[in-house]
Order: sequence, then structure tokens, then C-alpha cells
Amino acid sequence: MPGKAIILFTIITAVVVGTGYLLSADNHTRFSWFTKPASDIGSASSQSPIETVQPSPDPVHQPEPPSDNALGFMLASVADQYAEATRYPAWSVPLSPEQARAYRGNHYEPVSLPLEGNGQFTVTLEKYRFTEGEQILVAAAIQSPQVVDRSLSATLERPESRDAVASTTLEQAGSPGYFEGVLAANESPGEYRLIVEARLDGKPVRHASTLTVEPYLGDFEGLGNARVSGNNLIIPVRFSPEDPGFYALSAQLYVGQRPVAQLQVEKRLDSTSDTINLRAHGTVLANQTVDGQLQLKNLQIRQLPARPGDRTNYAFGPDEGYSFTPPDLESLTDTPAVDPESEQRAALLRQLADKF
Repeated sequence: MPGKAIILFTIITAVVVGTGYLLSADNHTRFSWFTKPASDIGSASSQSPIETVQPSPDPVHQPEPPSDNALGFMLASVADQYAEATRYPAWSVPLSPEQARAYRGNHYEPVSLPLEGNGQFTVTLEKYRFTEGEQILVAAAIQSPQVVDRSLSATLERPESRDAVASTTLEQAGSPGYFEGVLAANESPGEYRLIVEARLDGKPVRHASTLTVEPYLGDFEGLGNARVSGNNLIIPVRFSPEDPGFYALSAQLYVGQRPVAQLQVEKRLDSTSDTINLRAHGTVLANQTVDGQLQLKNLQIRQLPARPGDRTNYAFGPDEGYSFTPPDLESLTDTPAVDPESEQRAALLRQLADKF
């Protein structure tokens, strides 16, 4: 705790020095963020200074002048935001639909290469991480006024040496300009470059993207019976590990089609322990209307490095996730989690705000 307090004090000291300059007589910058309505920010940013129309002053609804205690105001805002964030435990935090899409652990974002004549060369994979021995379905789409050969080549190579370790031919499939082929992920775990080459007007065009090959970690074997303990919903997840070690499990909890929480936990697993208990805290469930089943989606498990320098290995649960009927959740309450260190940090921030 003393070390964290020193670091926090250093950061705040830097803020004080910087704010002192902003408030000094030598600085004539207007603190416009205190007076401009939030709704005007987007529209003003799209206009040049010459084109911006200043509204006529309204003598009745004049904006409040900036606070004389700018630093105290900022520290108080930081303290409020920190206190709001720390009401949730780190292993059970609320989840918005946008965050749920961003947290998908094995999603491959298609990469498009621009071509002449406003064309595009796009390569798509069903995921980003593949398990050893798994098939890699490669799909490519070419939109271009140029003449495209009837087949493309796909090569998997090591990024360091550029040595090819697997190759295949992508053939036309379905609509014109669409190609498919399959590679085998038989190589040792690591990151690889996927090179897809096409010939347009007789000239080669290479598209490069990356993927990883993961070792086999074990199998997900479903869920145990969910139960309520204290102010938490306990969700047992069964995972049979190939090798003993420390593992980190994360998943998204859904009510119907709506994401409500990101859950995570770390535990050592071996031949005698194959169940990991995820916990959903009352702060993310107490105000939810649960009618029917809950869903656990986007399960991701990581095998943590046994020694410094070892790579982190990944495995994933079934694409459809798991559905389960929860127990009675009436006893869960929207009571903030108790973390003495977080409470002390929030109190320190408020004390500092009161001094300015």
C-alpha cells in the first residue's frame, strides 16, 4: 500500500504542476470544455473556425463560469469515477453490447487490400486461433475490374524465416470472385503468416495476414449446477486439462440476448481438480429481469506461463456457449463490493480534492 500511495502522489503532483501552468497568467487558453454543451461538440468539430456560427447570448440562460477551483473539480470527478468503477469486483464487471463484441477472444477481423479501380482483395478466416491438427478454412473475395485467374494460392509461413510450412489452392466457389480452400494446422504452436496470392491482369498480388496455432489444452465438459453463495451467483465450469498448471478462464454472461457481465477467474487444475467456479456478483444481476435461462458465451481459457518467457496458450469453449437455468436470484443485492485498498484510494483522492 505505501508504494501505491507514493505512485499516486507522484501522478497527482504532476497534475498539480501542469494545472498550475494552465491557470497561470502566461497562459491565455480558454477552458472551453467547462462551458460548451456536450451536444455541440460533434457538430462543432465538423466545421472550420470561419464557418462556425456563434449563438447569440441568452441573458436568461447564461452558462455557469468555470470553477475557480479547477484542480479540485478535476480531482473530485476522478474520485467519483474511481468510486463508481470499484463498486464492481474485478472478476465480475458489467458488460455493454459494444464491449461484448470487442471482448470476443477468437474473432478474426477480415483484412482488405485495396486494388486499382476501387477494387478490394479480402481474406476471411472463421477464427484467429487454431488448435494443432485443426483444418483452416481460407476464404478470399476479389472485387476488381481487372481480369482474375481462376484459382489462388494460400501459403502458411513462419514470420521469422519466411519458410513455407503448408500450402493449398483456393478454387472458385459460388459467386464470381469468391474462392475457398483448406490448410492443415499441423505445425508447432506459434504465430504464422498467411499469404494468399492472386494474379490480376497476369500480375501477382499478395495478401498477408496473421494467425496462431495453439497446442491442445483439454476439453470443456459443460456446466455444473449453478447456486447462490453470499451475494454471488456461482457458475461451475468443467474443463479437463491435458496438463496440470494454472489456468485463467473468462466468459460473458447473457440474460436472453443481452450481455450483462464479463466474468473471469484463475485456478490451478490437475487430474483431481477440473472445475472452475465463475462468480457473477450481485451488482451485475440484482437489477436484471431474468425470465428463463441464462447463457454463458465466448468462453476462453488460457494456460498461464509456468516460467518467465514461456508463451500463453489459448483454448475456447463451444461456439454456441452454454445455457442453464439459474437458481432463485432474489437474495442478490446491488451492494458494492468491499475492497479496503480501493476504498482507501478513493478516500485519498477525495481528501486531495478537498485541499484545493
